[in-house]
Amino acid sequence: MQNILHIGIDIGSTTVKIAVLDENKHCLHACYVRHYTDIRQKVWDLLQNAYEIFGDRQITIAITGSGGIALADYLHIAFVQEVIAGTKAVRTYYPQSDVIIELGGEDAKITYLTGGNEHRMNGNCAGGTGAFIDQMATLLHTDAAGLNTLAEHADTLYPIAARCGVFAKTDVQALMNDGASKENVAASVFQSIVLQTITGLACGRPIRGTVCFLGGPLTFLPRLRLQFAKTLNLKEEQVIAPDNAQVYVAMGAALGSFQEKPVSFMNLMGQLKGVDESSLAKSDRIEPLFASPDELSEFKKRHSEHTVPQAPLQGYRGPCYLGIDAGSTTIKAVLLSEDDKILYTHYQNNEGSPLKAAKKIVSQIYDRLPASAYIAYSGITGYGEALLKEALRIDLGEVETIAHYQAASHFCPDVDFILDIGGQDMKCTKLKDGHIEDILLNEACSSGCGSF
Repeated sequence: MQNILHIGIDIGSTTVKIAVLDENKHCLHACYVRHYTDIRQKVWDLLQNAYEIFGDRQITIAITGSGGIALADYLHIAFVQEVIAGTKAVRTYYPQSDVIIELGGEDAKITYLTGGNEHRMNGNCAGGTGAFIDQMATLLHTDAAGLNTLAEHADTLYPIAARCGVFAKTDVQALMNDGASKENVAASVFQSIVLQTITGLACGRPIRGTVCFLGGPLTFLPRLRLQFAKTLNLKEEQVIAPDNAQVYVAMGAALGSFQEKPVSFMNLMGQLKGVDESSLAKSDRIEPLFASPDELSEFKKRHSEHTVPQAPLQGYRGPCYLGIDAGSTTIKAVLLSEDDKILYTHYQNNEGSPLKAAKKIVSQIYDRLPASAYIAYSGITGYGEALLKEALRIDLGEVETIAHYQAASHFCPDVDFILDIGGQDMKCTKLKDGHIEDILLNEACSSGCGSF
């Protein structure tokens, strides 16, 4: 009689993992794939592959991970909480571990196993996780593996904010503009992840003893693991990087299934084949913005009444007034006539170099400006105000909030509230009697902004 197999499936935020153990807890098969939100299909593919390898055996099975609860409920399969699964696997295979550090697609975890068991996990921000790494790699025109290769040849580290991917993007772009090498930027990204994990999760509790590193990023990016070891002053014998560390949580789920009643592998596959996405979807629904086409038409009609008058630049005579907004991710310019009509507008991504973009825009304006017109005065606002004002000899530098108010009050004299969503910031300005009464601004997170 063939021995029973024990299967664990870990459905994470970005990946699906499977581990197949024998009765002696040896890992016979493991696989790790990205699911690109098609969870049911990826789970089916992984189980189908295992079924082809092992045949119709008696199995026990358990599911873990943030995306696995609905599937476990539907198939009446045991669900093991992921922290419990990961801890169970480490205690089984590396009982000497004192601390577990795990990075996933969207979560980061530190679990203390000695000196008082305690678990720390990131909250509603995925800064410093696998998704953050993917974002930074794209910024450097590579992938996660390429980021690791670049970091191997670094000789300098720079401070980068890992708390927010968009803020980190700003730091990276600034470094690249200043001539920092991709190698040093890649290593700095890894160092920022280390500091984000340690400061954000450990919160002052020391990480000592033997540390076990789990999760895809810490498995496939040895340079990142080395940065952790250096920062924590760990000796070589204090670093545990298990084989199949990327599927350790799935292995923990498989270990948790040992007490479950065995079932036929073939019957399980039949159950899974009958699952459709609609049976798993439990998302809430919200009301549409417009209840009918008539409401939408009314909205469009009302908004079309508030437009800025325009005039052709060609043939214009007299003074023009130039305004530039150098934002965090985009740069905007407008050229006004003496009677406040728009003669020219421009809006583009700054490609990480607001000065280069601004020079290009100003050159375009001068190329189109007729001999009968001239720029009488210029003003600038936004993130790049100080740099561009000095570089381009712009006459006036204005604070963004005041610039917003001046424009808003021009078209709506009794304005009392301004909402501005930019590339990295979101501002609410409350006005009273023609004065700014209060300003609310996002702080450490840029979720909901343009880059989001």
